[in-house]
Amino acid sequence: MKSVGALLATALMLAPMTVSAETSVKIGVLNDRSSVYSDSQGIGSVIAAQFAVDDYAKELGLKVEVKAADHQNKVDIGAGIARGWYETEGVDMIIDVPNSSVALAVNVLARDLNKVLIGSGAGTAELTGKSCTPNTVHWTYDTYAYGRGLGKAVVAQGGKKWFFLTADYAFGHDLEKQAAEGVKASGGEVLGAVRHPLGTADYASFLLQAQASGADIVGIANAGDDTITSIKQAAEFGLTRKQKLVGLILGMNGIPALGLKAAQGAQIMNPFYWDLNDGTRAFAKRFAERHPQQNYPNDMQAGVYASVLHYLKAVDKVGGAADGKAVVAAMKAIPTDDALFGKGIIRADGRKIHPFYLLQVKSPEESTSKWDLLKVVATIPGDQAFRPESEGNCPLVKK
Repeated sequence: MKSVGALLATALMLAPMTVSAETSVKIGVLNDRSSVYSDSQGIGSVIAAQFAVDDYAKELGLKVEVKAADHQNKVDIGAGIARGWYETEGVDMIIDVPNSSVALAVNVLARDLNKVLIGSGAGTAELTGKSCTPNTVHWTYDTYAYGRGLGKAVVAQGGKKWFFLTADYAFGHDLEKQAAEGVKASGGEVLGAVRHPLGTADYASFLLQAQASGADIVGIANAGDDTITSIKQAAEFGLTRKQKLVGLILGMNGIPALGLKAAQGAQIMNPFYWDLNDGTRAFAKRFAERHPQQNYPNDMQAGVYASVLHYLKAVDKVGGAADGKAVVAAMKAIPTDDALFGKGIIRADGRKIHPFYLLQVKSPEESTSKWDLLKVVATIPGDQAFRPESEGNCPLVKK
């Protein structure tokens, strides 16, 4: 009896120690669940975050909760959710945040409240430029990489005169700016631009201006459903008979809606494609089995998975998630390594560096399944794809 009592007393002493040794972390996936970006992020980003938690949290001794909310592409709603999560609900890190205006607002909150923001769906390069903070990491892509890269590539192929159809908010403006600078730097000319509201249904007046511009190339500087709608209407309008469309953010999710017959031969840049290697193919199969529409993952959803994994490693290294600045510093100090993006680094300005791929849309005859859409044409090293750290004017970067 004495030995049993002693064992029981020891167990009671050890129990609270075991609980306290397990670090609790809360992650909030903040994105569009009901509008133009719902297919390209939405529930898929939540699934990707939960996969990373399922795969690594237990191994690292972390207790992780994943929350999700719809920011409705409205800054006040997105900022309100983020503030509530950070201040009253104990959320340590917010991730994804498509819509650059919302992302920039959350960026300020993360800094002021010493939390963490990881932008995967966010596009604006300002997150690693003048608006950079020690609490933010920009993971998947940005407007500089997409705009500059495609601008240069298309001019090299002879598309020298450009006109832009641009979404009228921070993301679209930034994307147009980067593409225009890439075009001009390569010897091309920008003839003009027209801005449209987010979620526009009728592009006729905008397309008339593009058609009248005399441009060789109409750069579509928008994203999500806006890209699909504007490209579809441009084809129906007959604009593509004399002018070439370049979708600066035409992602994989938009191609089935356009159809391979209409989209074949188009080139896009992307840092991830599901059919790159065994690791990406295995993730895609697992993702599709969980996704309500059996969709395959795109780059932004893959970025959520990979960045949550790296974030959890950093929390483990620091010993907790409470000090956001310390966690981001650890994320920068640890080399990145995952099955979806391979090996990489996070720079002092918060920019995650990895390769980009120039991908070409397959013809209907080349495709063997619904998501067999693209083939790799070229690989662009990460240090060539992203803006040089010295040019971003990030205050964290030593001159």
